Amino acid sequence: MQYKNIQGLDVPEIGLGTYKLHDRQCEQTVRTALDIGYRHIDTAQMYKNEQAIGEALNVSNVPREDIFLSTKIWHTNLEADDVLQTTEESLRQMDTPYVDLLMIHWPNEQYDLRATIESMLVLRDQGKAMNIGVSNFPLPLLKKVNEEIRAPIFCNQVEFHPFIDQLDLLDYAIENDIMVTAYSPLAQGKVTENEQMKQIAEKYDKTPAQLSLRWLIEQENVVAIPKASSEEHLQENFEVFDFYLEDEDFEAIDQFEKNTRLVNPSFAPDWG
Repeated sequence: MQYKNIQGLDVPEIGLGTYKLHDRQCEQTVRTALDIGYRHIDTAQMYKNEQAIGEALNVSNVPREDIFLSTKIWHTNLEADDVLQTTEESLRQMDTPYVDLLMIHWPNEQYDLRATIESMLVLRDQGKAMNIGVSNFPLPLLKKVNEEIRAPIFCNQVEFHPFIDQLDLLDYAIENDIMVTAYSPLAQGKVTENEQMKQIAEKYDKTPAQLSLRWLIEQENVVAIPKASSEEHLQENFEVFDFYLEDEDFEAIDQFEKNTRLVNPSFAPDWG
């Protein structure tokens, strides 16, 4: 495992995304991932699998302090009191005294962002959320949180893969030592269908999925959380630390058309 050092904290570069994993399948997947060597697990209130993840953590031989665990507050739970109550419920479900990272899942202008952040900071002060962050915040909103509200933001979790442009956001994150966590890093399977990705991957005797993950984590401040459920794919996604992209290949992926946004619900912010 390799790590990114963000604000003095080492975070595993490859984590496990758990969206759409439930019940026994979720528990077994997390247990298998931990056995393989994963030490970064990502969930959310909306995924409705926090209890299964807690059960996996409890039966694992990996000490809790060795795992970077993150969860996200759903966008309808951003009222100050709801932040406190629903996070307490998340901790209870996962049977853990704290999460390493607590994020706002999606921005919601119906709620006072400053009040939401203040509640998250209360949880941080209580030792229940070691770091706070956001998810799906476009650059103007990230700047608002970081510069106007002056919140100690650790992370922005966003859709990030070879077919979407996150360059401006990433530049800002690097300047401000904010982590960018890439979800849907395999573009929901589209990287495996792309002919150029296949050709470049062959050069390294790797798969297009491994190539996509490598391209992401070779960028400053970026970690990735691919979702997988089979042991084969969990292993494949983890085997990306034994090669480096040559400049020409990295730049070739940089040159792909980057206008494919796959996650865009009705309540999404203005992406600009």
